[in-house]
Amino acid sequence: QVQLVESGGGLVQAGGSLRLSCLSSGRTFSRSTMAWFRQAPGKSREFVTATTWSGGITYTSAYSDSVKGRFAVSRDNAKNTVYLQMNSLEPEDTAVYYCASGPRSSVTADLYAYWGQGTQVTVSS
Repeated sequence: QVQLVESGGGLVQAGGSLRLSCLSSGRTFSRSTMAWFRQAPGKSREFVTATTWSGGITYTSAYSDSVKGRFAVSRDNAKNTVYLQMNSLEPEDTAVYYCASGPRSSVTADLYAYWGQGTQVTVSS
């Protein structure tokens, strides 16, 4: 069983930055794809980005169009942690942000077996 714990959410003004962290208890963290999703009130869960590590190389999936150029994902396998750096935040980025772990990169939430509890990000205008 893998436990994921997100942190770093909060309230920020538009144009500001936040860095989310997700700590995994999984023993196979380095071999797992780690993804970030978000869900705004009244909307379905949206894929943000994902990262996979293989053969010493970190691969990053395409970012959703809504965050491209503003968000960046990274991972530290030694710390079992994945990060989401969010810059130039907009009110439309307000959502609960979830990290997820799965065997391969996908935009489909159902393919990720493990999920964190989520962290709230609120961007004020």
